Amino acid sequence: MKRNVYTDEHEAFRSVIRDFVAKEVTPYFADWEVARRTPRELFHKLGALGVLGFGIPEEYGGPGEVGFKYEAIISEETAAAAGVSFAHYTINTSISLPYLLSLATEEQKKRWLPGVASGEICLCLAMTEPGTGSDVAGIRTKAELSQDGTHYVLNGSKTFITGALNSELCIVAARTSPTSPEDRRAGLTLLVVPTDREGFGYGKQLEKIGLHARDTSELHFTDVKVPVENVLGEVGKGFSYLGQNLPRERLSIAVNAVAAAAAAITFTKEYVKDRTVFGKPVAAFQNTKFVLAECATEVEAAQAMADKGIMLEDARELTAADAARIKLFCTEVAGRVIDKCLQLHGGYGYMTEYPIARLYGDTRVSRIYGGTSEVMKTIIAKDLGL
Repeated sequence: MKRNVYTDEHEAFRSVIRDFVAKEVTPYFADWEVARRTPRELFHKLGALGVLGFGIPEEYGGPGEVGFKYEAIISEETAAAAGVSFAHYTINTSISLPYLLSLATEEQKKRWLPGVASGEICLCLAMTEPGTGSDVAGIRTKAELSQDGTHYVLNGSKTFITGALNSELCIVAARTSPTSPEDRRAGLTLLVVPTDREGFGYGKQLEKIGLHARDTSELHFTDVKVPVENVLGEVGKGFSYLGQNLPRERLSIAVNAVAAAAAAITFTKEYVKDRTVFGKPVAAFQNTKFVLAECATEVEAAQAMADKGIMLEDARELTAADAARIKLFCTEVAGRVIDKCLQLHGGYGYMTEYPIARLYGDTRVSRIYGGTSEVMKTIIAKDLGL
């Protein structure tokens, strides 16, 4: 089906990204997966390309407001190129940067945004803690104001934090005042913490079943001194800020999932045409045709939903319920489609040298992070008045 999301300018940008991926990413990606980490220099190159500062005003070194479509194109092109990625690019640019853009003071913007745009500063976001998961109100990491009021003392731990090893700044959700039975959401504050601060510690690097080129770590804070100048937004309003940015995060996850599913179909079509069984191509069997026809139809439906979300986001009309529907549908479709495509590869689909295996491992988490499918259903049911 013909898409009407992109203009000629967007397609020109797509060509630039496609060339960059072919030159700077695909030849090295397997090595990055083995290392369980992407070289920091990739972000310097992305900064030089001008794709790290989407939304950053020109006076701070960015391109200004360009819209979410450019980030969607990056998702589509990296998935299409053997299922690779720009490491924790999405965490840095699509998820963390919007907090700075919407909440930072003028002084903070001058201090941080030029470095983010150039790639000198990478961002990560630390919300999840052992035992909390999607329950953001259950955060226990504490930040206590010093007696002289100049800084906060941060103590606690986080887990499942992606990109921390490559980041200079970490946006940490911490409790600056106790919770209460009446309002568990109160008392959370966002702090921008330099990762080189004394007491900022890295726990073990976590082994995952997918997304191997993205480092994911435990973090520990032991009496980390964070200047009050690094409070993002107002003290005590962290929960509402996190909620404001979640729709965009969930849309980003959905867009990535659809791109992965579309790539899976492309890789599988090529494979079944070349692979011969019982004297004829796998593509010649009716089962293969029917399975791929079903997959293509599902992906078209998911793509239409994701495209609607992209347009709503650019118009600043994407609601929490909209994002939940899009994420739920698109990630569930991606899971089904990639599984069916792997099955058509037979035993080779289980081999990591084939892109379908990478997509299978990488996409599974899309139904978990950013809010599980079950959480999405809860949000949708609430929107239905149930």
